Amino acid sequence: MAAMVQPTYKGKRYRLDKPELLAPAGNLEKLKFAVHYGADAVYIGGQKYGLRSNADNFSFEEMKEGVEFAKKYGAKVIVATNMYVHNEDIEGIEEYLRSLNETGVFAIIAADPAIIEIAQRIAPDLEVHLSTQQSTLNWQAVKFWKEEGLPRVVLGRETSLEEIAEIKNHVDIEIEAFVHGAMCSSFSGRCVLSNHFTDRDSNRGGCCQSCRWKYDLFEDGREDWVSEEQVALDQIVPTPSSFKPGVTQIPLFQPEDNAFTMGSKDLCMLGHIPDLIEVGIDSFKIEGRMKSIHYVATVVNVYRQAIDSYMADPENYVLKTEWIEELNKAANRPLNTGFFYDTPDHEDHIYEPEEKAAPYDFAGLVMDYDSVNGIALIQQRNHFKLGQEIEFFGPEGTFFKQVVGMITDEEGNELDAARHPLQLVRMKVDHPVKGFDMMRKRK
Repeated sequence: MAAMVQPTYKGKRYRLDKPELLAPAGNLEKLKFAVHYGADAVYIGGQKYGLRSNADNFSFEEMKEGVEFAKKYGAKVIVATNMYVHNEDIEGIEEYLRSLNETGVFAIIAADPAIIEIAQRIAPDLEVHLSTQQSTLNWQAVKFWKEEGLPRVVLGRETSLEEIAEIKNHVDIEIEAFVHGAMCSSFSGRCVLSNHFTDRDSNRGGCCQSCRWKYDLFEDGREDWVSEEQVALDQIVPTPSSFKPGVTQIPLFQPEDNAFTMGSKDLCMLGHIPDLIEVGIDSFKIEGRMKSIHYVATVVNVYRQAIDSYMADPENYVLKTEWIEELNKAANRPLNTGFFYDTPDHEDHIYEPEEKAAPYDFAGLVMDYDSVNGIALIQQRNHFKLGQEIEFFGPEGTFFKQVVGMITDEEGNELDAARHPLQLVRMKVDHPVKGFDMMRKRK
């Protein structure tokens, strides 16, 4: 075998001593919550060249602030520049990448060779991680990208644990894999439904999530194929097709039926942390730059506890019931294990509108705590009222339930509810709390 070409970067560890927990951050506030709740690194989007054009995204000034904040806690900031560029997109890439590099971010995630080459040329100190959009599934492809100077590959979601083990056996490189969050119904996001339905390019950041829409089902048939007896027997009413002149559409549903969807269940590997670590995955990636602060904080907090518990004592590691319960409070859809063990089948897709699995709302954020009087200053995020049961949780093990027994405004006037967005109120709490602890309520 020919000698492996040495990459251009220096000083990079090919196998992290402890798996990195990589969290999504759709804006600066979410970045701070992700870091506070245990993320080792966060990935964000700038205002160009990313695949979440509808997220808040970061200005260069916000990136600088985010980098400075993350560094205080030993965390890294990575920027997604993972769109596939057309000719008209090329002008401006160099300027954008230079400006991005000046913010101090640790790395970019890229799929297009044009962005990869330009970044390596004009910002050699900026790490380039290969995006999942490249659909990298085998060790030969991973070896190719290592020889191109990339220190990390984000594998396609279709890669199994067995395939990851083989990749790690053949190539000494960091492997990043999604372990939690939404799954695309297409092949690593290579979908054009959005392009056709809404003229929004999925691979340039505009995906409208067509697979999550609710559809009616029809069968096309010419009018002379449908008898009056069939119409009466089946209680169907053919309607003119807007797509095929002279053809009728026969509904394949009843008025009381649920509309049809075709979205995938969400990925969840919380129950398989030992397998992920032992196979050699270096970075555990959580999907969800468009998700809420409550979602990001809850999911990061749970995975942080599970990873730390395993690393502290692998032989006696136990999946805790409370972790699963916590995760379910943030879940938006039914969960599965994706492609890690088996190829998903029809049981892993959602064909009918599902009952939302998350029965909780983010109700308030702890801003301060008076330990003498046991009173917390709360910033309201959703309406809550006297007599309502709420939960507090936080990154340092805070967790308890109580009933709201007292609410006052900042001047000490008693209130029966916290009604106004971002309103600052004081309330008696049953146990000590800290800044960045969150309060949630049942919907």
